[in-house]
Amino acid sequence: MNFSKIHYQSFIGRLLRFPLRLIPKNTVMPILQGALRGKKWVVGSGEHGYWLGSYEMNKRLAFENTVKPGSVVYDIGANVGYFTLLAAVLVEEKGKVFSFEPLPRNINFLRQHISLNKLTNIRVIEAAVSDHMGQALFDLGASTAMGHLSETGGLHVQMVSLDQMIENGDLDTPGVLKIDVEGAEHDVLCGAENLIESARPILFLDTHQREAHQKTLEFLQSHNYQVDILDGKSIQETREFIARPKKS
Repeated sequence: MNFSKIHYQSFIGRLLRFPLRLIPKNTVMPILQGALRGKKWVVGSGEHGYWLGSYEMNKRLAFENTVKPGSVVYDIGANVGYFTLLAAVLVEEKGKVFSFEPLPRNINFLRQHISLNKLTNIRVIEAAVSDHMGQALFDLGASTAMGHLSETGGLHVQMVSLDQMIENGDLDTPGVLKIDVEGAEHDVLCGAENLIESARPILFLDTHQREAHQKTLEFLQSHNYQVDILDGKSIQETREFIARPKKS
């Protein structure tokens, strides 16, 4: 059941969510749905949809149908680790997950979730992904899921380029990238252009600003990728989509 589709301001939404407020934030609950069913989750790390198994359900279902055992997956903008854990379960012991997250609060929960579930195929990289290596300012945003790189940010973070890290031998070549970076999607892709041209990975993308969305679509078109929409909207309005290399 997709609990997250029930609007929080509706009568049913308020009724269903009321008892959830009574759960202490440090409670560890089992995830109830999907490939992560039974895995452990800290309630206070984020919204209840994570452990209810309804968080970004369309993307989660597509992710489960795409990621195969033995694959290498990058989770870029990992937040507290929902898709990192999902990828780790799907790729199984022979696969690898590289999880990128710059916000210390989120990193703490990400590492806690990895430890709680005794997952050993994940490497956490405490950095924001962009088009070059260096230092950057990070704005914490209105919530822990909305932090982003910003010239007026109050937090200093490490910034990395995927192409540079691969060239340095720090990363394995991926088959799937999940990118959710609050408006910096195009910068991530520009910093991974060599990777995208050579490895042709499948891309799960969330875009958050109109300009970034348009630049992202233009980048994908120029690199011969086709887009499948996940949220039922038009290509100009969509927030969630998959990009796959076109068959030659």
